[in-house]
Amino acid sequence: MKSRHALHRLSQRTLGATLLAAMLLFTGCATVPAGGQAAATTPADPWESWNRKVYGFNDKLDTAVLKPVATAYRDLVPELVRTGVTNVLGNIGDVWSAANHLLQGKVQVSLEMGMRVLANSFFGLGGLLDPASAMGLTRRSEDFGQTLGIWGVGSGPYLVWPLIGSSTLRDTAGLLVDRQTGASTLPPTAGGQYGVTALEVINLRANLLSTTRLLDQVALDKYSFVRDAYLSRRRDALYDGAPPMEAFDDGQGDAPAAPAAAAASASGAAAAPAAGTKRIPATPSPGNSK
Repeated sequence: MKSRHALHRLSQRTLGATLLAAMLLFTGCATVPAGGQAAATTPADPWESWNRKVYGFNDKLDTAVLKPVATAYRDLVPELVRTGVTNVLGNIGDVWSAANHLLQGKVQVSLEMGMRVLANSFFGLGGLLDPASAMGLTRRSEDFGQTLGIWGVGSGPYLVWPLIGSSTLRDTAGLLVDRQTGASTLPPTAGGQYGVTALEVINLRANLLSTTRLLDQVALDKYSFVRDAYLSRRRDALYDGAPPMEAFDDGQGDAPAAPAAAAASASGAAAAPAAGTKRIPATPSPGNSK
């Protein structure tokens, strides 16, 4: 039985590594043809038609199964227990965040995250409590998708996966690595691993109940709202909350006021007083210039 279980885990890791390599290759090769049909959609979402169908499937599944289960979990399980579950899962995730900070070259932050894990593990009853936050060691989560971005891997197109939800090609590759280090890998049996995975999903969904309720109230197009929010949040996380300013095209690239014409106008205005003529040159507005 032990050898069979080891073989099963080895095959899972081999499959994950193969998918990771393929996804990284696909990220470098994925482009939208110029003038193609995808050019009419959002540039970051060339597969919007497919993504919307998957989003619709996920939304129906969430409404029918996941949301009711998460609501029952929130209503029946005491808040103290739910907070402890969130803290323990977060403490395990902090270990991988510390490793990703180190892989990104942020040594000081990595050490601080490591101190946070030690503080919560020893003084927080194995992570049930969060004394590290009171010590000033705040959580700064990082995943392997962000690490790939720091290493120069492009995000690739936006994707919506069944059951998983919003992602990109780069984040999908990162998720394959993240899952090998998550809390669900700690139980020695497959049943235990599935149980921890289910607990992670239900706990996360319960924590997002208020957010999704607000989404239902304010979003005219939930798909576009979720997509734009996800891409914005991931970009913000990649640059640690300080992304560079984006250049926007205001559509006035053909303005008639060219630099040479402006210089000639200024030269004429300066020469007029020297000739003793009291004349104020009129500057044509761009809207009247044809």
